[in-house]
Amino acid sequence: MNKDEKLQLTKDKLLEATLQLMEKMEDPLQVTSREIADKAGTKPSMINYCFGSRENLIYSVFMKEYLGFLNEKKIQELISSDISPKELLKEIHFLVASCLVENYKFTKAITGYVLFKRDLGKESFSFPYVMKHFDGRKTEEECKLIAYELSTMMQIIIYRKDDIKNDFGIDLDDPAELRRFVDMRVDLLMD
Repeated sequence: MNKDEKLQLTKDKLLEATLQLMEKMEDPLQVTSREIADKAGTKPSMINYCFGSRENLIYSVFMKEYLGFLNEKKIQELISSDISPKELLKEIHFLVASCLVENYKFTKAITGYVLFKRDLGKESFSFPYVMKHFDGRKTEEECKLIAYELSTMMQIIIYRKDDIKNDFGIDLDDPAELRRFVDMRVDLLMD
């Protein structure tokens, strides 16, 4: 096995160990670097070597699961459908929001990273559909900002879902109310 293959194997072990440990915890951020390394059978320093930090590793675990979710048949069928970009965004954001609610402890674990450390230069999943919806009526920069706001506000709202329920009476654990909220957010930003 060459050096690159060994490094990839170590990364895969760290990702799997992190996922397994996080699933067992009420608060996934309580998983320590030492616990992850022990479970993966490597040194804690490999976390920083492979991912830059424990937080980056936790975010990478979430993204691996999230990207798997985005490749699911239902999402792919939506993307291939002929519905309008705005309706497509409503459907996809509802599915993503549902995933965030269902995996709430992971959502809590990665929200800080998503809001404060995620590379904003990377294209968001929503961006092409925002561009298509506005069809030249907004600049590329404006469309990027709208796509960014769609995803980050969703992240914050889901993170604070208990407060949203207590203070505003919107129960995001209820699929009908979550759907209404997502539709409202997309309508607000896409008109």
